[in-house]
Amino acid sequence: MGARIDKTVISGVFSLDGQDFDVDNNVWLVGDDTHVLVIDAPHRPEPIIEAVGGRTVAGIVLTHGHNDHITAAVALREAVDAPIWFPAADRMLWDMVYGQSQPAADPDRDLPEGTTFRIAGSTLVALHTPGHSPGSTCLHSADLNTVFTGDTLFCGGPGATGRSFSDHPTIVASIRSKLLTLHGDTVVRTGHGDDTTIAAELRTVH
Repeated sequence: MGARIDKTVISGVFSLDGQDFDVDNNVWLVGDDTHVLVIDAPHRPEPIIEAVGGRTVAGIVLTHGHNDHITAAVALREAVDAPIWFPAADRMLWDMVYGQSQPAADPDRDLPEGTTFRIAGSTLVALHTPGHSPGSTCLHSADLNTVFTGDTLFCGGPGATGRSFSDHPTIVASIRSKLLTLHGDTVVRTGHGDDTTIAAELRTVH
């Protein structure tokens, strides 16, 4: 029996390139009644702590470095005593939020391609999918028939690439090589908005 997947939505502000946008972020929790893995930590830790519900947190995995995915990470780590996994290529984005002179606020572990997490009988594997940001990373679980895509792939197509450190040809190449090769009925659980499937997004990636 595999892990269950829960979602918490937290509203806040995404800030980059001198502009602010109101956003609703999905936080994904993968686990069982005793252990859980948290994917992304936006805005405020309290709703995430409530969703954890006293379970042991195996890790806080951040799909990329934009502020609306990491702002609550350090406070959450302090509250639940779990390591932060973060893609090293997005370090400049981390430093925009936490500064460069706070060692206590550093991530605990890098998140390279192939990093594997085992939780509640299920396995998740990191897929490096640059484009939305240089370090953007998805987590694929074959046994849960799911891929957590952060802001790389949404219901309706690729994530945004109009801001600093992003590139449209790169995100399209990432999606084609790492995501569209997954089984068509794989559920895509995104960083914002509704779920979709790989089959549904085949026609949206140009």
